[in-house]
Amino acid sequence: MTEKHDDQNVQEEQKEQQEVSLYEKLANRTAEILEEGRKTTDEALKKAKEELASAGEFSREQADKVGNYVRRDLMENARMAKDAVVKSVDPQRLAAGAQSAFSRILTSAAEALSEVAAKAEKNLEFHTGEVTSPGTLTCKDCGKELHMTSTTRIPPCPKCHKTLFRKSY
Repeated sequence: MTEKHDDQNVQEEQKEQQEVSLYEKLANRTAEILEEGRKTTDEALKKAKEELASAGEFSREQADKVGNYVRRDLMENARMAKDAVVKSVDPQRLAAGAQSAFSRILTSAAEALSEVAAKAEKNLEFHTGEVTSPGTLTCKDCGKELHMTSTTRIPPCPKCHKTLFRKSY
């Protein structure tokens, strides 16, 4: 009885090793077919099963049985990969990240524009005693406008006698 039991164990181990070997060959060939062209997973798996069964190493029934395992695992791996991608590109995380990046960009732009505005304002400041071309000078203290019709030296404000003006053209 023990000898028969041992033979049965050996046969089961051989069958298991055969199925493992078939699984690896089927999975590898399916992957190769997928990489070669525009085949769906099911089409690639079907073609791989047909090739291996035609080669005579395995029966069509064995290829179908193990093909179901390969398909199951491929689908599970695809689902897990999809879940990982969805998790890594979670719309809320992306939205928060985009808002944060957009906020930093706007803050930087606002700071840069403030600097430009300050420089532009500084370039429009004129002082008593400087020479200026025709245009309107507005006293920065009282708002009195001086209309220069020709190039001239800037006098003090006739209203408040301050010396700082802003020029407009």
